[in-house]
Amino acid sequence: MLIQLAIRDYAIVERLDLDLHDGMTAITGETGAGKSIMLGALGLCLGERADVGSVRHGCERADISARFDIARLADARAWLAARELPQDECLLRRVVTASGRSKAWINGQPVTVSDLRALGEHLIEVHSQHAHQALLREDTHLRLLDTYAGQTEAVAALGEHFHHWRARLRRLRDLQESGDEVQARRQLLRYQVEELDQLALAEGELETLENEQTQLANLEEVLGDAQFAADCCDQDEHGALSLLHHANARLGNAPEQIRHQLADALGMLSEAQIQIEEAARELHRFVDTTELDPQRLAEVDARLGEVHRIARKHHVMPEELRDLHQRLSDELASLEGGEHDLEALGEEVEQARDAYRQQARAISEARLEAARGFGEAVQAQLAFLGLGKATFEVAISPRETPQAEGLDQVRFMISANPGQPARPLSKVASGGELSRISLAIQVVAAQHSSVPSMVFDEVDVGVSGAIAEIVGQLLRRLGAQGQILTVTHLPQVAAQAHHHLHIEKRAEHDTTLTHMALLDDAGRVRELARMLGGVKLSDRTLAHAREMLDASQHAQH
Repeated sequence: MLIQLAIRDYAIVERLDLDLHDGMTAITGETGAGKSIMLGALGLCLGERADVGSVRHGCERADISARFDIARLADARAWLAARELPQDECLLRRVVTASGRSKAWINGQPVTVSDLRALGEHLIEVHSQHAHQALLREDTHLRLLDTYAGQTEAVAALGEHFHHWRARLRRLRDLQESGDEVQARRQLLRYQVEELDQLALAEGELETLENEQTQLANLEEVLGDAQFAADCCDQDEHGALSLLHHANARLGNAPEQIRHQLADALGMLSEAQIQIEEAARELHRFVDTTELDPQRLAEVDARLGEVHRIARKHHVMPEELRDLHQRLSDELASLEGGEHDLEALGEEVEQARDAYRQQARAISEARLEAARGFGEAVQAQLAFLGLGKATFEVAISPRETPQAEGLDQVRFMISANPGQPARPLSKVASGGELSRISLAIQVVAAQHSSVPSMVFDEVDVGVSGAIAEIVGQLLRRLGAQGQILTVTHLPQVAAQAHHHLHIEKRAEHDTTLTHMALLDDAGRVRELARMLGGVKLSDRTLAHAREMLDASQHAQH
């Protein structure tokens, strides 16, 4: 239920905070006072299109918030839970800037406008004064019957079955048309994948082979260099060790006083001799333990040659071969799987078609069962609205081709006068009759809606007198089951409301602003008198208004 509407700088509203209640609330005011402003602001919170005209002149932005009580709206709570949004309350907010940009929030979390629209469908229904125009379309007839029959969710699921079936069917036809090309591609992929399977290039193998090839190819030269270095260190007469030994011996024969002065040099020569001895041993160990392996070098060269050959064949770098192998394998798997298997895909199409038809037949049975009850319910409301001689029925016939909505064509048929055959609604009803028929249908549909809050925007247009009072009674009855907001110009309708919201324009400081307020009992009498008698309120008009209000509020509906 809508419990609060807050409007800031929208159209000609500077600031407005409305607390709303359950039951029926009438919204009235003089023509042009701005009754549509409240509904327009609410529409923005429900995801309707915004434009720069939404922002009050001279302001940077319009800011509208709508708070709903969703304690009894399981669908709305489930929608919020599925998106991990808070479920304690439901606050929709929409901001429109003067440049035309729009932002939206649900419970303080940024969302898209389509999210507002999707959640709004679980919160409130809007029945406009132009609803009778929509009733001339057969898709509206189908939707209303499905609502009455409780098949809305089933029809949505049927649509998914339908689209899945058609998508599989299109895929099958595409494959049938391109069968030769697919077969050729499959054969090529099999050959390429088999070749790469045989190569079986392991992860990191290419780098390892290249390093090993470099080492093996240069090993003979390295061994020669190592032997030469060893000889330089310990050759008998000309090696570094022999020369160092002679140097130490010569200096060791110097007088003691001189040896003392050369102590550091003698120490370094001794250390150098030790280091060279160690280096010579390491070089000899390397030369003695390292063997040339021409066969392994040939194997490495051959393996690298094969890798580079296949890489050139596929026009890729050698290091890209593993990724290429994976891509080709994946493509081959997809072509050899059910997606590209004509027989398997044909079976899938049949299964999808059978699932659709099974669900569609169940919905058709539900529609046929509900059609009579819907027709009788509308018939009863028509009699209540002064069209007791009219005959209303719901005609269901099979479609020529299956559709997402099912196998049925639904038409609302009416006979305005006894003895005349029922004909489609668009070919029979006059303007005044169509307005009353539309209201009767909307009332019946509303009684079976899962959404407790409804807006009726001047749906009473075209009626007057006693029929207007009956319209008010119908709306009041609906209000007893939930929340009804109705914009009306008829005092007979407004008098039936549990609450009365008055809207008026005022000029303040060279600016025109709209004010809205809930009326008390005395205020309601004055507003009804205005609606009855015009600008000047006489005592007789006020008395008539008081009588109308008292009679409406104390009548048993």
